[in-house]
Amino acid sequence: MNKDLTTGNPQKVLWLFCLPMFGSIVFQQIYNIADSLVAGKFIGENALAAVGNSYNITLIFIAFAFGCNIGCSVIVSELFGAKKFSEMKSAIYTSLLSGGILCSLLMIIGLLSCNTMLTLMKTQSEIMSASALYLKIYIWGLPFLFFYNIATGIFSALGDSKTPFIFLALSSTANILADILFVKVFSMGIAGVAWATFFCQGISCIFSIIIILKRLSKIPTNKEMPIFSWAIFKKIAVVAVPSILQQSFISIGNMMIQGCINSYGVSVAAGYSAAVKLNNLIITSLTTIGNGISNFTAQNLGGHKYNRIQEGFKAGLKLVWLLCIPFCILYIIFSKYLLLLFMNESSTTALLTARQFLLILSPFYFVVAAKLVADGILRGTSAMIPFMVATFTDLILRVLLAFILSDLIKSSIGIWCAWPIGWIIAMVLSVTFYYQKLKTFKSNFTSKIIETY
Repeated sequence: MNKDLTTGNPQKVLWLFCLPMFGSIVFQQIYNIADSLVAGKFIGENALAAVGNSYNITLIFIAFAFGCNIGCSVIVSELFGAKKFSEMKSAIYTSLLSGGILCSLLMIIGLLSCNTMLTLMKTQSEIMSASALYLKIYIWGLPFLFFYNIATGIFSALGDSKTPFIFLALSSTANILADILFVKVFSMGIAGVAWATFFCQGISCIFSIIIILKRLSKIPTNKEMPIFSWAIFKKIAVVAVPSILQQSFISIGNMMIQGCINSYGVSVAAGYSAAVKLNNLIITSLTTIGNGISNFTAQNLGGHKYNRIQEGFKAGLKLVWLLCIPFCILYIIFSKYLLLLFMNESSTTALLTARQFLLILSPFYFVVAAKLVADGILRGTSAMIPFMVATFTDLILRVLLAFILSDLIKSSIGIWCAWPIGWIIAMVLSVTFYYQKLKTFKSNFTSKIIETY
């Protein structure tokens, strides 16, 4: 069901819109967590390390899919808020076509350079073949990843966060069952883990696209628009390209950090693989809520309701900080029990590594949450240069400090300490840029402010 985000109490509207998105991303992360869980429990520590090793490369592909998602979502949101339905449909079709072309190119590059990327990450010889096998199957499933992400962006742009939640809840549950079936019953090893994700994500993608096309056919338009529009493509690219660059460089940075981690041995790599999945559960959840704030911002920008953008920032902060509380408690107090889902008590070094990682990062989730809310506003207003400045500052600091601190401390703990430092500085920058953008609205559009609540 499509939802206009430009009316009603801003906090209530934003929360009702974002909470299903939070539920969706929790189930989305279950895909990755299920892979590591089944690999670690039913295959072994090497399989767990192989999945974690490959995961850093898959994040590059996810970065491109995410960029297509946010680029489409912001522009479609703005057109939907402005009630320009003909241009909105053209933007959706343009996103699908350009996303398909980009996906094809990435598949070719990925399949040809798979082993090279793993070698550059200093992948240990004992997990090289398993990492390559998992990664190649994942690459064949990229069309499902891309079109599903674009579909999710369209749903969000139209104010519908419930439909993606339903799809992900069903497919993630099916993915867990398929993982166990392929690995335990069919004895397919790490290939079974990869194929389970392939099939389950494929089914979600197909049904999502079908529903999108049906909904579009019911939206009335007053003029014909081209299926592919260069003018709209340029607008989408203005938002999508910086988002792709941001996520891609983060992924490349993570690959560099993974190379540093791999130098400490398979056990440390396995511990990091488990801990980073739990960490990414909260970070990705907060990022997704930031995306929801981008949709809220873009719709209200299109509707010239600038005062609601400031209210959206306040409401977003309350929401993300409330969500941080249970995650911090779980990761600080109950980290051992959560990590034992991925490994056995006998994996002493891996377990210790994972607990250290979570204990160091967890208290700073409140900091990165504030950054991601501010980023959501910046993206929603297409203020991509300040958005990228804050993000790249975080990335560069995190990579440099990971190598510097690990060398100084002579321990992997130095790597984990790099995260909070980068988050704090980047948060200050993002929030500062947000307030600068707010002043621009107040000075340039005061006469246009429309009170609606």
